[in-house]
Amino acid sequence: MRNIKIIIEYDGTNYSGWQRQNNVMTIQEKIESAIEELTGEKTQITGSSRTDAGVHAKGYTGNFYTNSKIVIEKFTGAINSKLPRDIVILHSFEVPYEFHSRYNSMGKMYSYTIINRRQAVAVGRDYIYHHKQILDVEAMQIGAQYFMGTHDFSAFKNLGSSAKTSVRTVSRLDIVKNEELIKIYIAADGFLYNMVRIIVGALIRVGEGKIKPSEIKDIIESKQRSKAGKSVPANGLCLEEVFY
Repeated sequence: MRNIKIIIEYDGTNYSGWQRQNNVMTIQEKIESAIEELTGEKTQITGSSRTDAGVHAKGYTGNFYTNSKIVIEKFTGAINSKLPRDIVILHSFEVPYEFHSRYNSMGKMYSYTIINRRQAVAVGRDYIYHHKQILDVEAMQIGAQYFMGTHDFSAFKNLGSSAKTSVRTVSRLDIVKNEELIKIYIAADGFLYNMVRIIVGALIRVGEGKIKPSEIKDIIESKQRSKAGKSVPANGLCLEEVFY
């Protein structure tokens, strides 16, 4: 039995997230069906995390077991030949039998993209969150620093989180502005349910002037979800990389 690790890029627009579910189309189901068509084996892919409906990925990691004799150099192209154009296997590797995409992960990095202008966006609207009120990016950058380090992020998770602890360590939170585009990068050892989208929502409130940058510290310490405000839509979110 071989253990195959795959790096996946996907456009989540037309899918109900990563994880296989009844009566809806998911990324996991599409890839498992492609592998079955290729190898003749039913298999279950272990994913590095669950992504919600509409969320995208450039570097999602999964692994699966197979008895197939296909040489590893040909696995990537062979699986891609069975997949729709909005899901692509970028790389495939044969890894030790014990490797587990989720449990061996040391962390992840996400990005969130905002277009900050009064007019709505037509081209690329499935990958960008449109926010028409002009944001104070410098204030957002100051507020972002309060998320750095190890904290209890209970205020930044939605109901449905199965995590045993809400303590996470954020190692990177950068906000980069390029004309109308604002890109937020956040890396941590793990993320709670909707954590990134709630953090971005709080930073937008800072950018709007509704709360001061220093109030981020108070929200974290409150551990109350209601203090953090609304989460942003899924379409601006992308899983950039999983760390091992």
